[in-house]
Amino acid sequence: MKNLRDFTHPELVGLMAAMGEKPYRAEQVYNWLFHRRADRIDAMTDIAKSFRERLKKDFYIGGIKILGVKKSSDGTGKFLSLLEDGSKIESVLIPETDRLTLCVSTQAGCALGCRFCMTGASGFTRDLTLAELAGEVIAAISMLDEGERITNVVLMGMGEPLANYGNVLRFINVLTDGKGFGFSHNRITVSTAGLVPGIRRLGIDANVNLAVSLNATTDGTRSRIMPINRKYPMDDLIGALKSYPLHGKKNITIEYVLLKDVNDTLEDARRLTRLLKGIRCKINLIPFNPFPGAAYERSSDERAAAFGKVLLDGGYNVFTRQSKGADILAACGQLRGRYEEEASKEKPDDAF
Repeated sequence: MKNLRDFTHPELVGLMAAMGEKPYRAEQVYNWLFHRRADRIDAMTDIAKSFRERLKKDFYIGGIKILGVKKSSDGTGKFLSLLEDGSKIESVLIPETDRLTLCVSTQAGCALGCRFCMTGASGFTRDLTLAELAGEVIAAISMLDEGERITNVVLMGMGEPLANYGNVLRFINVLTDGKGFGFSHNRITVSTAGLVPGIRRLGIDANVNLAVSLNATTDGTRSRIMPINRKYPMDDLIGALKSYPLHGKKNITIEYVLLKDVNDTLEDARRLTRLLKGIRCKINLIPFNPFPGAAYERSSDERAAAFGKVLLDGGYNVFTRQSKGADILAACGQLRGRYEEEASKEKPDDAF
């Protein structure tokens, strides 16, 4: 059987036509799947029962199962979800003064192996489907308090979005469709470790925000901490960013995780100002969030401030991201790692 939530609107139009139904059926089903967030076919009460019975022979509406939720003292909420094949993913709700951001995963695990990332250390299982990506949004909405509303969606969780390009693009289309989830394209951000062909395609296929995890100013350092740089070195990456189409007031976000004595010197900061020349961007400096077994340490606040001052003096907009959810294992992969560690001890009731 096929999951109905794996169909975009155009795909549903084609499906309904193949079933001998009129186009309005696709509108009805699509509305129930993404706007009204039905969890079963029988919940589609304005659709004839005879047609619902036809659908149930070959289709179902699948979602994700929330295994547990952790809420930080700063309001950050992280939830661990179970997929139909037993894989586990993490998503995070991040409250700020003027927004509520949902950070979604796009893969179960990650194949890129960035050495400062716990998700990469745990290996790669598979890409997420459209239904699973949408399921993260639906699960997050179900946990909101009355009056709360998700304002932004960032594809920055587990996995590399551009390595799951087809499903991610279909997800973006549903996110920004007024008949789907209805988010503004200005409120959607795709983060990448630097898959150059995907960056070039995204600039053509979607009008969303782009964030790039750069984290180094030389090929040598970046290749050590981010093996993807060996395939797409910095000259190629910077070239793709310089040619990336930016609409309206959009800027590319450069994400830079500060690792003590690795990429946080003043010379690194000066190289970064030169490297990004000609790119309309803002820079997010991210204090490293240590995890058990990590090979790196967090830069001191003093060194981070000095690094940021060089960038500010160079004319860049610089933001130092505040650590969110440190008390709930908010770094990608940590919550899943804890759950599996507890499960191996046969203490599932204590996992959360």
